[in-house]
Amino acid sequence: MIDSFNRNITYLRLSVTELCNLRCRYCMPEEGVCKKRHEDMLTQEEMLLAARVCASLGIRKIRITGGEPLVKPNILPLCREIAAINGIEEICLTTNATLLAPMAQQLKQAGIDRLNISLDTLDEAKYRMITRGGELTAAIDGIKAALDAGFQKIKINTVLIGGFNIDEISSLADLTKQYPVDVRFIELMPMVDNRDFGPEAYVPNTVVLEELPELEPLPHDGSVARLYRLPGALGKIGLISPVSAHFCAECNRIRITADGKVKPCLHSSDEISIKGLDEDGMREKIKSAILEKPQWHGELSYYEKSRAGRSMNQIGG
Repeated sequence: MIDSFNRNITYLRLSVTELCNLRCRYCMPEEGVCKKRHEDMLTQEEMLLAARVCASLGIRKIRITGGEPLVKPNILPLCREIAAINGIEEICLTTNATLLAPMAQQLKQAGIDRLNISLDTLDEAKYRMITRGGELTAAIDGIKAALDAGFQKIKINTVLIGGFNIDEISSLADLTKQYPVDVRFIELMPMVDNRDFGPEAYVPNTVVLEELPELEPLPHDGSVARLYRLPGALGKIGLISPVSAHFCAECNRIRITADGKVKPCLHSSDEISIKGLDEDGMREKIKSAILEKPQWHGELSYYEKSRAGRSMNQIGG
């Protein structure tokens, strides 16, 4: 479906839970989230209905997000049913990978085509700090299990944070030499609850080019990332700049939160509820959300916070 600014909306990020087994400092509060009533969240049937409606409106790619999708007890049957929807050409899943090792093969069999794995550091102490208690070895085991399961398209997502992991850019990039994975460096977004981060944390991803002058540019593939490759590497390096050089003009996505709100733009407070609606009702609301998608999200910086109105775990990463 074409929105009001002639963008073809083909990509849905579907959050299946607000819950997570980690407490990453840029994503959710230390105390976690206030658990909502079961009846206030989308049921599996409503998620599937929303996915089918979106497919009928031209959505071709669905990314399952959270929170952490793998904490959801019915994640495997949900993946299987989404993968079977007519018109959906690619189904992806974003995870912190700490629960992935025993589930990787099952996710592949359930129809997941691609994994995005959040990994901000290769230092165990720093990993425990940024995740508030997570174990790095569990995440690494998850990545290795995904490779063993035969996933061909694995992206490691690293949030660049000044004063925290800039000194690890080279070692994180070297993962593309060790494994057939892509590493994408993403600028820290100034969400409303990022109280742990001062102005120095918000660095442009051009710092990656400064740290890795040997990077070779690659042709654009239609994604939001600028692509590069280290000499001899198996995978690519991607730079994503939602703050320093926004890509709103090429944005082809909408989001549906786990509590049933359609967000036309990540950084807007505008939300349209689809909870409790039948197929026709959902179709009209989702069409409206696409047509109301703003031209851009406005300036973002330490001093100009996101207008999203929620933590990232409540929106879907």
